[in-house]
Amino acid sequence: MSQQTTNAIDVRNAVKRYGDFTALKTISLSIHDNEFFTLLGPSGCGKTTLLRMIAGFEDVTEGEIFLYGEEIENLPPNKRPVNTVFQNYALFPHMNVMENVGFGLEMLGKSKSEARKRAGEILELVQLTQFANRKPSQLSGGQQQRVALARALAPQPKVLLLDEPLSALDLKLRKAMQLELKHLQRETGITFIFVTHDQEEALTMSDRIAVMSAGELQQLGKARDIYERPRNMFVADFIGETNLLEVTMDEVREGRALCHLGGGHALTCDAVDEVKPGAKVHMSVRPERLFLSEKAVEDESLAATVKENVFVGTDITTIVTLKDGPEFSIRTSNSERGNRRIFETGNDVFVNMEYGAARLLVD
Repeated sequence: MSQQTTNAIDVRNAVKRYGDFTALKTISLSIHDNEFFTLLGPSGCGKTTLLRMIAGFEDVTEGEIFLYGEEIENLPPNKRPVNTVFQNYALFPHMNVMENVGFGLEMLGKSKSEARKRAGEILELVQLTQFANRKPSQLSGGQQQRVALARALAPQPKVLLLDEPLSALDLKLRKAMQLELKHLQRETGITFIFVTHDQEEALTMSDRIAVMSAGELQQLGKARDIYERPRNMFVADFIGETNLLEVTMDEVREGRALCHLGGGHALTCDAVDEVKPGAKVHMSVRPERLFLSEKAVEDESLAATVKENVFVGTDITTIVTLKDGPEFSIRTSNSERGNRRIFETGNDVFVNMEYGAARLLVD
């Protein structure tokens, strides 16, 4: 194995076609060693196809895939130091937990005693030691998922691929397992490549995220960077909630773009090299980066009227309409401590924006 690289996986100009249909369109990305990396996107975007190409279950039509510096696209799946956890877990119903976890080790040539010893160690890691003698049918969904993880981790693969493994779990258990997966990744030091369509799941667990759409890579970066600085309208709209505003970029002064939107309202934000003066583009503003006031508190305060308040548990979302302009969604924490005032329907208000909240998008 090459010692010259810190990347677990390098995908270079990879294309996947099924007849006339192109599922992946020239994807290039690198996944670092000991990283929790997520492929995120809606159904049909190509994320699972890319995962299966790394696993060896799908051929690469064009391009190359490297694992720790070595080309692997012609290597059969059973020869790759990679394991996969599937959505349906695929446990052997006639075997108990210990046997399920040890089975793959025995297939790799380990003796029964070696396999049992390693299986015991990994069951302790996933906190299932007390269930070693139970059959999968005697376990909850979350426990079955842990068994599938233990079985995949037992041979100590260099890379673990996870294809939406949490989607069958209920919300509360899914959130608990998100934290547990991240903990397992840190404990084992194995590179995890996780596929999901759930934005919150990706933001919670990932060191970096690749956002995909229609077979193309839309943006690659750390979770906070993608959320705070989305590159285009798809990423801004897909990752969390946002206000998408049609604006015209008028000019740039000292790195700040001066823009106007409907009703003659003006806003400034960081300039983007690809957006030139005169361009009609979109601006993204996250609802939690806005606040309302009774009087204008800054030059760019926007006059508006409250349309409605929506209670969503942890937050209150207020919808306002600008005078002769678009609607804004503002999210306020549902907490008395430091909580901003909630205005009633029909109140005249001003919309204020935190510095750096607005982001010009490359449509």
